[in-house]
This record gives sequence, C-alpha cells and structure tokens, in this order.
Amino acid sequence: TEDLKTAMKAGEKRRVETIRMVMAALKERDIEARTSGKPVGDEDVLALLQKLVKSRQESADIYEKAGRDDLAAQEREEAAIISAYLPKQLDEAATAAAIEAAIAETGAASMKDMGKVVASLKAKYTGQMDFAKASAAVKAALSS
Repeated sequence: TEDLKTAMKAGEKRRVETIRMVMAALKERDIEARTSGKPVGDEDVLALLQKLVKSRQESADIYEKAGRDDLAAQEREEAAIISAYLPKQLDEAATAAAIEAAIAETGAASMKDMGKVVASLKAKYTGQMDFAKASAAVKAALSS
C-alpha cells in the first residue's frame, strides 16, 4: 500500500497499475481462501506472485514473436515491478550448489529419486529459484 501511494505521488502510471493489479489478485485469493476455510499463507502469496511474473514473461515472448515490441516491453516492465516483491533469486552457481546439496541430503542415486530431490529444493528454496530449470538440472545430474 505504501508503494502504491509513493508511485501515485511520483506519477508512475505503469507502477500504479501493476501494484493495483497485484493487490486485486491478492484480494481475490483471500476471498477464495475464506470461502474454502483455508487461510492464505506466505507460500500462497509467493506462488501467486510467481504466477503473475511467469504470465507476464510468457506474454512478452508471444508479443515479441508477433513483432509487438511495445507490448513486450510493457509486459517485461510489469514483470520487473512484480519481481521486486519476490525473494532474491539464486544465481546459476548457487542453484547448482543447492541441487548438489539436495541430492547428497536425500541420498538420491537414480532418476527414481528425482521427486525427493525436487521436493527438498521446494521446501528450502520456495520463491528463490525457477523450478522448471531446477528440475531439468536435477534430471541432468541424476542421469549422469
């Protein structure tokens, strides 16, 4: 809310629109949770924010392929604004180290153990890594 007020005072139109959209999505998620009787936790908020960022990135890619660079730039700008509210993402070296540690910790030896490794990573690094890329890296590490 404070960021929204600051953006409004600064006249940052895109930031205001994006923050309002995020707040609306969070409110909608909260209403859904109340009807189901399950409270919204930090994991739910992180998942929602990650979903919003991923959606913006996919849209930007589609717009670029269609030759609409103006709309692609807008989507990437919104993704950057939303990403500011997510935990800092691990870089490639830190992700590789986390995967190695998870493999060692779970005692994974084959592809059958991939689920254990990914579950361990999700428990420790939710919101800090792209699990699609991490799953591919785990698969590569276990298959070699």
